[in-house]
Amino acid sequence: QVQLVESGGGLVQPGGSLTLSCAASGLQLEYYVIGWLRQVPGKEREGICIATTLEEIYYANSVRGRTSVSRDNAKNTAVLRMWNLTPEDSGIYYCAVGNPGMITHVYASWSLYDYLGRGTQVTVSS
Repeated sequence: QVQLVESGGGLVQPGGSLTLSCAASGLQLEYYVIGWLRQVPGKEREGICIATTLEEIYYANSVRGRTSVSRDNAKNTAVLRMWNLTPEDSGIYYCAVGNPGMITHVYASWSLYDYLGRGTQVTVSS
């Protein structure tokens, strides 16, 4: 059974940074596309970054330049780092995993991924 478990969310001050982790079980992340998505109240989940198995990484305009994503194959974990956070970055953050043949577009719908974590809440507020 495949599981993706996000951690690291919480309350962050504006201008601060966060590190989210996505621990995977039941599959090896190194063989899959990894996406991070964000959902704010009243809106659809939207992709903020996507990493292919060849480590090509694409970022949404809203986070480019202040976001990095990586994977630790030994720990079977993906990591999202963001800095210079604003209240607009608040939301539920999800990691998602897809097969290498999926459309690797940062704005690909969450439904194109094979697996989705349950999400972790991030609130940026003073």
